[in-house]
Amino acid sequence: MRSRSQSWMFMPWPARALTALVISSGLFVMYLAAWRSSISDPLQFLVYLTIAVIASRLKVRLPGITASLSVNFLFMLLALVEFGFAETLAISGAAALAQELFDERPRPLHLAFQVCSVTTAAAAAYNVFHFTSHHLAAVGFSLPLLLAVSVFFVANTLPTAVLSSWTEQSSLRKIWPEFYFWTFPYYLVGGGLAGFVSWLNHAFSWQAALLVLPVVYVVYRSYRLYLDKLASERGHVEQMASLHLRTIEALALAIEAKDQTSHAHLQRIRLYAVEIARKMLVPAEDIQAIQAAALLHDIGKLAIPEHITAKPGRLTPEEFEKVKIHPLVGAEILERVQFPYPVVPIVRAHHERWDGAGYPLGLRGEEIPMGARILAAVDFLDALATDRQYRRALPLEEIMRRLNAESGAAFDPRVVKVLQDNYADLERWARLKIGQMPESALSVGVQVTRGAAPATGFEETHGKKSERTGDTTFLASIAAARQEAQTLFELTQELGASLSLDETLSVFCTKLERLVPYDSIAVYIKREGHLVPQYASGENFRFFAALPVPLGEGVSGWVAQNRKPIVNGNPTVEPGYPRDTERVTPLRSALSVPLEGVSGLLGVLTLYRAEKDGFNMEHLRILQAITSKVSLSIENALKYQQAENSATTDYLTELPNARSLFLHLDREIARCRRSNTTLTLVLGDLNGFKLINDRHGHLEGNQVLRLFAKRLRETCREYDYIARMGGDEFVLVVPGLTKEGAASRGQQLAQLAGEVGIEVCDEETLSISIGFAVYPENGTDAEGLLAEADRAMYLAKQLFYAQQPVPVSAANPPSRSSGAAASS
Repeated sequence: MRSRSQSWMFMPWPARALTALVISSGLFVMYLAAWRSSISDPLQFLVYLTIAVIASRLKVRLPGITASLSVNFLFMLLALVEFGFAETLAISGAAALAQELFDERPRPLHLAFQVCSVTTAAAAAYNVFHFTSHHLAAVGFSLPLLLAVSVFFVANTLPTAVLSSWTEQSSLRKIWPEFYFWTFPYYLVGGGLAGFVSWLNHAFSWQAALLVLPVVYVVYRSYRLYLDKLASERGHVEQMASLHLRTIEALALAIEAKDQTSHAHLQRIRLYAVEIARKMLVPAEDIQAIQAAALLHDIGKLAIPEHITAKPGRLTPEEFEKVKIHPLVGAEILERVQFPYPVVPIVRAHHERWDGAGYPLGLRGEEIPMGARILAAVDFLDALATDRQYRRALPLEEIMRRLNAESGAAFDPRVVKVLQDNYADLERWARLKIGQMPESALSVGVQVTRGAAPATGFEETHGKKSERTGDTTFLASIAAARQEAQTLFELTQELGASLSLDETLSVFCTKLERLVPYDSIAVYIKREGHLVPQYASGENFRFFAALPVPLGEGVSGWVAQNRKPIVNGNPTVEPGYPRDTERVTPLRSALSVPLEGVSGLLGVLTLYRAEKDGFNMEHLRILQAITSKVSLSIENALKYQQAENSATTDYLTELPNARSLFLHLDREIARCRRSNTTLTLVLGDLNGFKLINDRHGHLEGNQVLRLFAKRLRETCREYDYIARMGGDEFVLVVPGLTKEGAASRGQQLAQLAGEVGIEVCDEETLSISIGFAVYPENGTDAEGLLAEADRAMYLAKQLFYAQQPVPVSAANPPSRSSGAAASS
């Protein structure tokens, strides 16, 4: 068996030491053989030597490595059985020399290593065979021959495998079992044939053994056919790997089309990264991962808007936050490819820093994959060496000074050292390789002449041309400008005069029609991921006011999601627009703009017209000129509305608070007084609520209050009024409640309280004490009714704690003389 290794100059020092050791050992055993040389039968020796040399041409390449195997090993094994030490080494050395010389232009180092390796293996096998044959004569001939074959196989293949692993930067654990060990059965077959030939020699004559030569040829052919099939399968695997690599390069082209980078940029990073990895003795599998990651590390930029990636200036903090997601997005995209080598960790970590200040995970030092460390340094070098939208390219010397300054901070010092020592050669080599690559620029600048118009038609961008000419057009322009200025002034004055949202929008829409004609108008306010119609008027306004619009759907939803205006959009795609347009006035064009406030997107303003292409860029300009003022007024009105709601609404349960309760009670009592009807007030206080806070914390207590309030709203009638007095006290104002209804309501509240306690705390901790008061029997004003209900509720609470535990029950309904109490 033989192997091709690199030249002495490019060998790592362990490979040099092994080569020197093998050659020295081979020369030493040759010296011993020459000193002890003797030939018992010259004719037999000459015939076997000739056959062994000829058999050296019957060889096959081992797939996957630069090594071959010849059937001449059969005659080497036969020689150690039939001949002496010198003859065995002569046949082995001559066969190995012939096998090497049959190749084209053998190099002296390869020749010396091969011949010395085979002669050393033959010497070891010879000594093992004759030693065991002499000392273990009782076990017969087979065991010594088996031991000799095993020693010859190990001594012949192991040095070659070790040298291949060191020179080709592969793992010995992978090379020897995968590419060499599977040939061991053929050595055993060769040993069996050698034993059979030796038996023929002793039974008849050595000439009879020549009849075995056809068998040797059959072994060679079967071996050759098997390896040809194996090579075909490996070729298919390599073809698929090549297809895989071309797919990666196609993905890289997709990145270039989006990121406005060049093919040379990605190829340069790949060449640099792979060569640095090889010089740092990175395993071959990791080098494959680095090669793929170098081409695909920026694939996550497909998720970054183009106005950020192509921005000719510094990024804002918000834009940089968007940029920082691209390593994560890229890793998520590539996880679906299921690479056979670790590409995803490299892509995810290629913006990490050695000191831990990078993103997205904040890895530091050795936590960062080696491929990501190499890629980070190479990407930094290439970014500064390339012209960008915001900066000119820098000289390589300046870049290396900056790179060295970041060594130990942003980059692995070992990677920086290798890059510093080799950047000049790498740059020359990269320029040469990139110059030899075919041009692969995408056809983004080509004009396609076919195709008249899209199916939906073109957006109107210039407006309708006036048929007037001369002074008429001139005077009309002046008049239009004066009218626009006057209307804008009036609009500005009136928008700040009211804090009511509906009044603000009504004034705005009335004034706007004088500047931008429309048939329908809708103003949507963004709430909880939807656009809620706040104001709508004009033709078919009920359709636009009927349903909320999800972000991204219809004209208005798209504008809200992308924060960009649309001119002459299709109104029929709006959610809520009727499918049957025969009964309504059809609308054919829409002008929609986002309403941006100080805190972000407030909503969307959309105008609709029945005329096709009814809006132009002049209308858009006017809207964009006034929407900032309108947005400010809407934002102020929303804040005022929120403040007004918070003054009468409990923040935790979103129920009316005590102030709102008193106002409502006053209105209800006045109504009952006019209509001579009754009104029942129910006051409930939760028992065990303090225990929940003490056991489970205030967050669980807040959840209990929110859930109880929600269940109350679900079980009460639409015209019943529910309020939170404070703490764990709730009030229900129930018009026209009968005695039987009061009892039923008490039982219902008791059941609700128990269910909420079990749902939140998983135990029967919560109950409720209830007090009733009826207008006019128990009081004629709000204070009197609440005081009577409160007294009754505390009587029920005292009774509850005095009789605990008691079964769940409701007290008697209220009597006419006083408020009634219930506890459960």
